Amino acid sequence: MLKQNLNFKLSQKLSPQQIQLMKLIQLPTQAFEQKLAQEIDENPALEEGKEEKKEDDEFSNQEDEFNDSDNELNIDEYLSDDEIPNYRTQANNYSVDDDEKSIPYAAGLTFHQHLKTQLNTFRLNDKERQIAEFLVGSIDDSGYIRRDVIDIVDDLAFTANVYTDEQEVEKILKKVQKLEPAGVGARDLNECLILQLKQKKEKPSRILAIKILEQAFDQFAKKHYKALLQKFDITEDELKESMLQISKLNPKPGGIFAGNTKIVEQIVPDFSIKIIEDQLELTLNSRNAPELHISSQYSNMLKGYSESKQKSKSQKDAVFFIKQKLDAAKWFIDAIKQRQQTLMFTMSSIMNHQKEYFLSGDERKLKPMILKDIADKINMDVSTVSRVANSKYVDTPYGTKLIKFFFSESMKNDQGDDVSTKEIKKILETIIIEENKKKPLTDEKLSKFLKEKGYPVARRTVAKYREQLNIPVARLRKEM
Repeated sequence: MLKQNLNFKLSQKLSPQQIQLMKLIQLPTQAFEQKLAQEIDENPALEEGKEEKKEDDEFSNQEDEFNDSDNELNIDEYLSDDEIPNYRTQANNYSVDDDEKSIPYAAGLTFHQHLKTQLNTFRLNDKERQIAEFLVGSIDDSGYIRRDVIDIVDDLAFTANVYTDEQEVEKILKKVQKLEPAGVGARDLNECLILQLKQKKEKPSRILAIKILEQAFDQFAKKHYKALLQKFDITEDELKESMLQISKLNPKPGGIFAGNTKIVEQIVPDFSIKIIEDQLELTLNSRNAPELHISSQYSNMLKGYSESKQKSKSQKDAVFFIKQKLDAAKWFIDAIKQRQQTLMFTMSSIMNHQKEYFLSGDERKLKPMILKDIADKINMDVSTVSRVANSKYVDTPYGTKLIKFFFSESMKNDQGDDVSTKEIKKILETIIIEENKKKPLTDEKLSKFLKEKGYPVARRTVAKYREQLNIPVARLRKEM
């Protein structure tokens, strides 16, 4: 049976304008510029650049002159008589000369193009060349082929219509592995290191290094030096020399070439912090503060409509269209202004909270700070602060940093004071750097060291911080 019920409930919903504003706040500088260009392209009522000043008496008495007699459309609000409109978004401390200039990218061969070019040095028939090019295409940016040969055989048949077997692919792979940089085309780290050693001149330490990698890779990876000394019946000096040869190899051979030629995303700081006479000065990137204004052509259209005595239906339809474009343009201009204010309020609060760090550059002076701390200070929602922190960069005297870098949890030291986890990580990193590498400190000993310095940190917490710092366990930090 169908029933009808009437329920009352309170709910909050964001308007389309609020949602759009949140999206604008989240955009980094380059994405914001693209959105700005798209909006200007789609809305002819919106223009960028300085607006020509109007004469003082040009639009005098507009309120009486431009009211629609039909009371269907009031257009006086779209015609400003201000010499400088209140929607002008250019900040006083910016000028066109301050705009960041784009940085050109260096052109060059890609990593895979570089490898394919080298294939011309081999004598290959059409089928072998297809297999070789397919293998090159299977190499990742690090220089590895991380697929089984049998899978490559199947893909050659299905995608390239090349029918072959594992033996032939292995044969062509041996040739691919002779390409530069040395070690490229390997299927794992062990094979990559061996390929590099085999391309060097033979000497006792390198021959021994190859034996170690081929016959005792697990002991080598786990740094079980005593086991290696016994297995190969060698002296400690011989082992040291072989370890030195291996340490000089590149575990990611493709990274050298690919890193120099691939296009990386350019980071454009949204803010800049400078120290002037021991005081911090915060500025917003001028690319985030464009000059926008309403098109004078559209304003003139409305003026012509208001002055005409007879208004046809087509004219009214056109004016309603213009009104929609003007509404969108005025809202977008206002949204840009709100975006600028939100960014400045948020970053200013962060800068003041972390003033000691920005004046010194010492990460140990970073105070505990979470999103709610800043949200409460500027009376905004935590989600708004999160959008700013996760997508914006600030240029500081100590480098360009992502804003969320300045946020960290807190814990109490032995005196009951709140300290930042970043401060503890920095001290932990310093202890590990200064440790005796022949007897590296275990997590338990690191925990004791921190407690002695006034930071009661448990062993598990030390392990977590060490992993976050990408520092291996004590056994893997051991050196001969």
